[in-house]
Amino acid sequence: MSDASSPRRPSSRPPRATFDLGAASLVGYPETRGKFRIPPHHFVTHGVIVGMTGSGKTGAVTVLAEEALRTNVPVLVIDVKGDLPNLLLAFPSFSAEHFLPFIEASRGPDDARPSEDIAAELAEARQHGLEAAGITEAELRGYRDATHFRVITPGSNTGEPLHLLSSLERRSSRWDTDVDAARDALLASVALLLRLLGRESDPAKSREHVLLCALAERRLLAGDSAEIANLIADLEEPPIARIGAMDVDEYIGPHERHALAASMNSLLASPALASWRRGATLDVDDWFTPKNGRTPAIIVSVAHLDETERTLVLGVLLEEIVAWVRSLSGTSRLRALVLFDEAYGFLPPHPANPPTKRPIVALLKQARAFGVGVVLATQNPMDLDYRALGNAGLWCIGRLQTDADRERVIDGLATSTGFGDLLLPDAREGKKAAKRERTRERSDRAYLADIVRRLPPRWFLVRDVHDESARGSGGMRLVQSRQTMSLLRGPMTKVEIAKALGRGSAL
Repeated sequence: MSDASSPRRPSSRPPRATFDLGAASLVGYPETRGKFRIPPHHFVTHGVIVGMTGSGKTGAVTVLAEEALRTNVPVLVIDVKGDLPNLLLAFPSFSAEHFLPFIEASRGPDDARPSEDIAAELAEARQHGLEAAGITEAELRGYRDATHFRVITPGSNTGEPLHLLSSLERRSSRWDTDVDAARDALLASVALLLRLLGRESDPAKSREHVLLCALAERRLLAGDSAEIANLIADLEEPPIARIGAMDVDEYIGPHERHALAASMNSLLASPALASWRRGATLDVDDWFTPKNGRTPAIIVSVAHLDETERTLVLGVLLEEIVAWVRSLSGTSRLRALVLFDEAYGFLPPHPANPPTKRPIVALLKQARAFGVGVVLATQNPMDLDYRALGNAGLWCIGRLQTDADRERVIDGLATSTGFGDLLLPDAREGKKAAKRERTRERSDRAYLADIVRRLPPRWFLVRDVHDESARGSGGMRLVQSRQTMSLLRGPMTKVEIAKALGRGSAL
């Protein structure tokens, strides 16, 4: 497997030393306002961004993606709502002409102005904000020229369709170099196949899953693919005699195997399956490899899918990312960043266990050792499993409306950092009695909750566990995210994505 931190064709841009995310001041010290810069390696311990609708959360995710790409760090963005194809709208100049095909979402219901006037207003606001952040037209052009954008839309031709059963039907070279990683990806593909059939897909419970994996692995280890048609034939006449310690016929009898084969044949003949079996190969190593010296920006959008399909698709994608991570060598550098906007429902508290939860937890626990950072964003903090996020090193908290949301986030922050390190400046008086400790902690919680309640749009309460310079304020900063280089025009239509990809009017 290739090492994404050592591109096959290096980028022509010199690497930048930091992510420039906006302006910040220490909590309790507004006079300390200045640039908010984070070294890339701080993100190997992962991050969490939370904020209600209108808080600027998606803008913060966009800025983070842009800064990673400006620093030559490949990015994979998981898009649930349809907002993040906006990354394609990082126009290479301040000209208002770029805005004309994409302004309708910015027009108010009673706005009868000519499109040119609206475009000029948007271009002027963008130019003012970017120049305030020190970003010039030359840097915009450099960013566009040095970034290779791809939009992957499983089950749709809006972007690139994705072959979701790649691990079965398109043999990976990992079967020759890293069988364990290849097997993990195979397990996810077989689970998806069984879910499409409406059958039990848990490897610990499903005999059908075990049998199909055994049949598929036999073919893949032999250098063949495991296409569905071949697996159907193997079910009817098994080329293996035993599963574990049992005969195949004893483990799953001929009648059951025939019923499974018939169901798979019906699925294979269904036009609905065709859209899941064509398009880009699910190969994260290839996705993260620079193309002609350009840093990859991979946007996987599932906004067009229903809730069940999203969960299935993202479960397979995340398992593939885990398999790729495990194939890498260790490093303390950030070699790739995975951004998951709107993670609501995909990492729920116990006992819920959707197909996405296991791989997300695995990434949060293991990816840091291999230089892969994960950032999860949500506007619904009550639905996240904060125990899984306990080791996140960076927390960005935008405005939250309800007391329950604020309490949940502060609980998560305490789990991540410990309140002994979050004291207000005037509370640092050394160790006290247990009662004094509890009173002080309640004071800290109330103080932080009040800040979060009053945050304006694009402002975040930020805690970076690596930030030694913020110790005097309990490690907390108030941060205003910078203007995005990309036009944030809300969810993009299929036509707009096509235009942005150069199939209609070019950028």
